[in-house]
Amino acid sequence: MSDGRLPVRRRWIGWTIGVLVSILLIAIGWVTIRGLGAVSDLQQVANGATQLKASIASGDLEEAERVSGSIARNAASADELTSDPVWQAFGAVPWLGPNFRAVSEIAEIAHDVSTDALTPLLDVAGGLDLAGLGVEGGTIDLAPFAEIEKPLGTASTALSAAELQAKRIDADATLPPLADAIGELRSAVTGAASVVGSLHGASVLLPTMLGGEGPRNYVLAMQNNAELRSSGGIIGSIALLHAENGTITLQRQASTRDFPPLDTALPLSESTIALFDDRPGRYLQNITAIPDFAEAGEIIAARWTGRFGGTVDGVIAVDAVVAEHLMKSTGDLAFGPFTATADTVTDILLSQIYAAVPDPAAQDAIFAQAAGGLFSAALSGGDPRALIGALATSADESRIRIWSAHPEEEAVLAASELGGTIPTDSDDATYVGVLMNDTTGGKMDYYTRASITTSVGTCQGAPTTQVRVTWTNTAPADAATSLPAYVTADGFYGVPAGTVRTLIAVYGPEGATPAHVDRDGEEEGVQTAMLGDRSVVQHEVSLAPGESTTITVEFEGTGAGARFTEVRHTPLIEAPDTARQPLNCAT
Repeated sequence: MSDGRLPVRRRWIGWTIGVLVSILLIAIGWVTIRGLGAVSDLQQVANGATQLKASIASGDLEEAERVSGSIARNAASADELTSDPVWQAFGAVPWLGPNFRAVSEIAEIAHDVSTDALTPLLDVAGGLDLAGLGVEGGTIDLAPFAEIEKPLGTASTALSAAELQAKRIDADATLPPLADAIGELRSAVTGAASVVGSLHGASVLLPTMLGGEGPRNYVLAMQNNAELRSSGGIIGSIALLHAENGTITLQRQASTRDFPPLDTALPLSESTIALFDDRPGRYLQNITAIPDFAEAGEIIAARWTGRFGGTVDGVIAVDAVVAEHLMKSTGDLAFGPFTATADTVTDILLSQIYAAVPDPAAQDAIFAQAAGGLFSAALSGGDPRALIGALATSADESRIRIWSAHPEEEAVLAASELGGTIPTDSDDATYVGVLMNDTTGGKMDYYTRASITTSVGTCQGAPTTQVRVTWTNTAPADAATSLPAYVTADGFYGVPAGTVRTLIAVYGPEGATPAHVDRDGEEEGVQTAMLGDRSVVQHEVSLAPGESTTITVEFEGTGAGARFTEVRHTPLIEAPDTARQPLNCAT
């Protein structure tokens, strides 16, 4: 006969379930409360980062220090809220776990950056005269660079570590809003790591490169993005700079007309010949088609010494958009029949000049005048803070490339964005690239636009990295008659006036091989080459005004697949839209 009570075993099970449910509810409440607090802290970190950038840009270091302290406190709070055992346990839960882990990792990154990077950066800023930066009468004081090298190195190391940690976060496994936040974090940390890394490299290299230990000579090659080459554009004008004890002077200017084609090409790598034959070794204008600037810089130096003699210690290549960034600091610039502002200089140099000045020789003279005027203004009349910002922005956009004839300096440059070398993959990230080279023979790339998407995953059981490039000719429908013949090339190279003909090369991760290649869903003949351990596929594309085409390349193998993928591309007048999308296997 029952007394109405459950058996001991069933009561024990019921109590156990009740306790577990209670613990679960408490844990959910715990992580909810802590999660809301962490999200609030991280939002304050994001807001503070915007304020900090504005404070530093305006030179208000007192406000920057106050904001930095607030960022550090909020980041530490978010890190503490998301690192306790209960939060970490939820990180192991299927489906929800990646979201908990991602928030925890974001908080940890924010804490590390605020502690290990912001403090030394503010120390550097506080120890420099930002109003003068040692620039006086065209001379740069080299002494401060020794003082800022160590704290910049500390900050650069911290940001590089944060960049790697951000790349390890599995954004694809998180909810869309969090995935977007991870993308923003990666972009911000990568940008900061690039800029601070470049500044650290500058602090190491500038004392010697600016002639602190003896005179130096550098060739400055100015690239025209209206006629694309791998590293930016065709070389339009060229000059020699002399650096001695921090004083930089413009020694000589020349045009491409001073460098007639060579009968015998200079030695080139196998990859360059496979993609472009021997043209970069014969024509000065085509040297910047070479994908690796370590090779291109050496050949530019050889062409200069072959024409004018002397010694070249390095080569600096900049594209036309750098002028736009610099003029935000230097102000308006008059050259030829033009007076340019920061908002109009790119349009003038890459488009208007061809209609206003039909004679190519006169164009060369105006380009040289513009380059000389901008150079003088930057050294003598620009706001140093704004100049540094302009150069940092240009470097971050890969619009400045530097090669040194001195091996120890070139090793530092090659490891940075400034070196323009083909990047090296790591366990955390892999690189793909898209290179554009014009074969129209005109200046039609003023009208071209691009978008690039990457996708990673598995196709037919194989790790796959997919790169998709959409290329568009936005020229007016009547371009054949409304644009100058110098712009369209007027059919001189076999391309109908108004049409754009482009070599588009796509390279994949190290060790991966092309498994599928198509253009607008159809297969066609392509060129192939190797850049080190990277496979390259190159299409030749012709587009009439208004036309667009999409190239898809899938790379498979051990180098492809799940790692975070970064895109390197030719700097265009308008930066291409880049995005990561879910993988839809073309195979």
